[in-house]
Amino acid sequence: MDNRAIGIFDSGLGGLTAAAALRELMPGENIIYFADSARVPYGAKSRDELLIIARQDLELLSSFSVKFIIAACGTVSSNASRVLESFPVPTIGVLKPGIREMSLIPGDSPLGIIATQASIRAGAFRRELERLCPGREIIDLPCPRFVPLIESGHTGADDPELKEAVEHSLAPAKEAGIAALLLGCTHYGIIAQAIENFLGSGVKLVSASHSAAQAAKLWLEQRGLTGGSGEALYYTSGDAGEFSAAASRLLGREIRAGHLPPMDIK
Repeated sequence: MDNRAIGIFDSGLGGLTAAAALRELMPGENIIYFADSARVPYGAKSRDELLIIARQDLELLSSFSVKFIIAACGTVSSNASRVLESFPVPTIGVLKPGIREMSLIPGDSPLGIIATQASIRAGAFRRELERLCPGREIIDLPCPRFVPLIESGHTGADDPELKEAVEHSLAPAKEAGIAALLLGCTHYGIIAQAIENFLGSGVKLVSASHSAAQAAKLWLEQRGLTGGSGEALYYTSGDAGEFSAAASRLLGREIRAGHLPPMDIK
């Protein structure tokens, strides 16, 4: 038994989808969540900046003596995989677990991936899926409008701005007749209903957040490192009140986040 917490980080609200999935799968685990809201969105940053950010976020969580870290950010996972894999605290991103689940989708219809601009530019999601599904058509699309909308509260399936952004961004995937869509940015799980409404229930949505939580559960169980009291602590580099209100709304319970000083990219 290991009662140390599991650390989870993201640029903002998106990683809460991974935290919620982990809580559902492992209700007794302690969680420390860090939202780097002062630097959201990560998807617009350069790869060099993302490498620095990844190290800083990992080091911050390791200062809490966590036993395991989930980098609940597709942008970091696709641009800084070597940083994650070489960090002293065992760490998993959302890229490989999500892609593994996508590779199990049967048939020969195209597979879709949506992620931030930085993730699509890096090409890691596409390369990994091509490796596991050689010859299958892949549609990968950047959705730069999604994270700013989500962070500003446009999350309802009937929200006019969100509906327009979803229809505009995902039109190529719908026209291609995809069988499944990987939500490669953890923020996108928050607007899954709006995405499903547009694509139709026949398209399977694969959550990178849930896939990563399942992979974390398996890793910890195999090594006998489970344990805890179900405590969860939340921190943000942004406005603690704003984050607490948004997180409470998304998770359906009161969240009180602490504030940590914003970090400089240096």
